[in-house]
Amino acid sequence: MNLIISGTNRERSNSLKIARYYQKELERKGENWQILSLDELPADISASDLYGKRSPAFEPIQALVSQAKKFIFVIPEYNGSFPGILKVFVDACAFPASFYRKKVALVGLSTGKYGNIRGVDHFTGVCNYLRMHVLPLKIHLPKVQDELDEQGEIKEEQTRKFLQEQLEEIIRF
Repeated sequence: MNLIISGTNRERSNSLKIARYYQKELERKGENWQILSLDELPADISASDLYGKRSPAFEPIQALVSQAKKFIFVIPEYNGSFPGILKVFVDACAFPASFYRKKVALVGLSTGKYGNIRGVDHFTGVCNYLRMHVLPLKIHLPKVQDELDEQGEIKEEQTRKFLQEQLEEIIRF
């Protein structure tokens, strides 16, 4: 089992739209990937699931993460980096069972013009610390609101081409 993480708990986020696009494209390639949106986290996660605590609400999430062999993190830009809830999520997951030596692809997005380059670099450092194997091809989607149509499809052919290249690489990785 493999997991696509929508890296924010914001409702109706572009991150979740991109995660769904990735899942659909992977299904077309015969791959089975599940989405975990961080809006599914327990509301009190910082009190209930950090520092060795484990709540019943987080147990099924932890089970999904532990079972996953590969990950795709879709990471929106928040204040020049990645969302705090993404770091809280990583911190709540069991170490090292959750991420140690697992493979990961990173996708950054922003409503600005850089596609969360800095946040993806910051999160790459977290992945390296966790000893994850990071796919070298990282995707950055600037002005993501202009990339998506109403059906959640990517409008630009060039963008679709880059996303397809990353998808092929994570499958082979």
